[in-house]
Amino acid sequence: MTGKACAECGTAMQGRTDKKYCSDQCRFLHNNRKRGSDKGEMLLLKINTALRRNRSILRRASPEGKTTVSRQFLELNGFDFRYHTHLYRTQKGNTYHFCYDYGYLLLPDNKVLIVNHQPYMDDRSQP
Repeated sequence: MTGKACAECGTAMQGRTDKKYCSDQCRFLHNNRKRGSDKGEMLLLKINTALRRNRSILRRASPEGKTTVSRQFLELNGFDFRYHTHLYRTQKGNTYHFCYDYGYLLLPDNKVLIVNHQPYMDDRSQP
């Protein structure tokens, strides 16, 4: 690990010591920003970066597939609760927010339950 942070999103990077960006997306985002790219495209790239970061944080926090952590833990690691890809509502009325294949359920006492996507969650017959 180089110990350097991505010049665009601030994520810690691994790999070559001369790397400036953690991903192609961050490199594109940085270069487009320098060129004064379309504002809509910039927003899209910003949101995609946040979604990818959120998924990565959930994956690292829950390697076994089901974990409870504090909301503060996620926030301190850069998680942005404003962005998610989709919702899953259970028959009991709980709403899970997903970032691609990792989801979370907000619990009482500022706790968060992290889960992996399961095949039954694709059932479209649910409300």
